[in-house]
Amino acid sequence: MPMHKTSAWPLALVYAGLIVYASLFPFEGWRDQGVMPWFFLAAPLPRYWTGFDVVANLVGYMPLGFFLVLSALRTGRSRFALRLAVLAALVLSLLMESLQVYLPNRVPSNLDLMLNMAGGALGAFSAWILEKLDVLQRWSRFRAHWFVADARGGLVLLALWPLALLFPTSMPLGLGQVFERLQGKLVAVLADTPFLQWLPMGETTLQPLLPAMEWLSVVLGLLIPCLLGFCIIRKVSQRAWFVLWVCFFAVWALALSAALSVGPTHAWAWLSVPVKAALMSAVVLALLLLRVPRRASAALALLALGVHLSLLNQTSVSPYFEQTLFLWEQGRFIRFHGLAQWLGWLWPFATLVYLLSLLWDKESQN
Repeated sequence: MPMHKTSAWPLALVYAGLIVYASLFPFEGWRDQGVMPWFFLAAPLPRYWTGFDVVANLVGYMPLGFFLVLSALRTGRSRFALRLAVLAALVLSLLMESLQVYLPNRVPSNLDLMLNMAGGALGAFSAWILEKLDVLQRWSRFRAHWFVADARGGLVLLALWPLALLFPTSMPLGLGQVFERLQGKLVAVLADTPFLQWLPMGETTLQPLLPAMEWLSVVLGLLIPCLLGFCIIRKVSQRAWFVLWVCFFAVWALALSAALSVGPTHAWAWLSVPVKAALMSAVVLALLLLRVPRRASAALALLALGVHLSLLNQTSVSPYFEQTLFLWEQGRFIRFHGLAQWLGWLWPFATLVYLLSLLWDKESQN
């Protein structure tokens, strides 16, 4: 099989980073307990465990094994793919469990280590079996038919977008609202220092957006991933299908976020009439832009992203939203809250960098 670029490898790296973050969150309170970091290997198996912990540790490492084997198969390095993927899962899990010895809120466990390795092995074997069943070859043909040759950066961003939406936002699809939080963190860090006067502190406090601006923010929030897809999708008809799928994933990701935040009975509370109108407007606008060339799509996406971030970071976070975050942080998804939070903050800025790279790349011109 000829070697070619694949999005599986960057996805494996991103997912490994997410595992590190989830394993060590919140990265504070480090201390030395006077024991060897790997003491848990010889300890008896834990007597108390929950089904959630077992499933989380098993399933949590499956994508890592899957992406590692997939990247090896896609690039023609399949000889030791299974063994290396399982070994990578074992080494990463051993490192994370050993570092948890130094964290007061985390408990290293040999059971977690075994479940993580088993999850990595299951993911690796899943990719291997799918390859033998020719499923991965079908994906390769589908990708070659739908997407341009160097589409892996855009594919990774699009794959992460629904996950970023799981973090509660002050308004639907409002990713990247970081100014108020960043300002508060800087004020806390620079308190009682002369550098505090250097901060660009506004004389007026941030205010909620007007209804028209909220509508525009939701429209742009859905239009941005559509335009991002237009940068890597080949045909107009394929772009039309893609717009519908973007809308589908947006609605269900927001519903899941609401269900995790305030309960399943309120999963659709965010889908008000103005939001429905904004979503429909975004779909119509995206369909009108189906024939826009790739380079123009990148330019429009960059413009939409700039306006979207400007709107979001000029509005304040409501007390109700702060209460929602408090409820989210108190739940059992606290470790994954940190992951979704960073994805929600950084996804727009990673997309910004990607779009700029497309505009600078002369080969992306039609």
